[in-house]
Amino acid sequence: MIVMPQRFDKRRKTDTIQQTKVTVACNPSESAYFADLNCRRQLPAKAVMKIEQMRLGRMRTFGYLIGDEVSGNAALIDPAFDTADILHRANQSGYNITHVLNTHHHADHTAGNKAVIKVTGALLCIHASDAPALSGLINRATSRMLGGRRSPSPDRLLTDGDKLHVGTIELTILHTPGHTPGGICIHTPGHVFTGDTLFVGAIGRADLPGSSAEQLLAAIHRKLYTLPDETIVWPGHDYGDRPSSIVGHERQHNPYTR
Repeated sequence: MIVMPQRFDKRRKTDTIQQTKVTVACNPSESAYFADLNCRRQLPAKAVMKIEQMRLGRMRTFGYLIGDEVSGNAALIDPAFDTADILHRANQSGYNITHVLNTHHHADHTAGNKAVIKVTGALLCIHASDAPALSGLINRATSRMLGGRRSPSPDRLLTDGDKLHVGTIELTILHTPGHTPGGICIHTPGHVFTGDTLFVGAIGRADLPGSSAEQLLAAIHRKLYTLPDETIVWPGHDYGDRPSSIVGHERQHNPYTR
């Protein structure tokens, strides 16, 4: 079963958390969204992974909980806001969060690192090129403005091609600089979590300190658009007309990368 979250309502003023749950053992032809995009994907016979897409209350940031149904361990991607709700959902699902993964250092993706790690003791992982800025003065100040705290120092510095194991799930790190020098995407067969590198119908900003439009486009074409067409794109913000896409659709229709 795939359940997509409600569309973003600009009139909504209260901060709430919304989620998409994807259990990796389903018939995607039952989903109108996938039928509309004329795509199909091959999935394992038994569900071992559950993805929860959480639209956090501020800045339309998406956080992701990737749970291994075999071990009960989980990775948490970009816990910026609503950390109490995130932890409650993980607890309800029976997950032990073992890894916190930051797709890049910006505070709207990292402001909740400290709160989550204080409770879970999870390992904090970020690309080596973004690690210095994670606890830098600008990020500390921005995190406080957003209601978070200074991030702890990372436990593991990631590089391109690194493998992380969360129970039986293997996650591969794709270094995709451009939005930030250490921007990453996180790939597991059938899914890629793209942070602020690639959105639904758009790409990340490349006019910030340390950013590069040339690097960003090169990373998208070399690292993301070479993945199978059916790979689901899980973006870092709810900026598109749907909460997720697929690589083939973005390669063909994203106006910023053609």
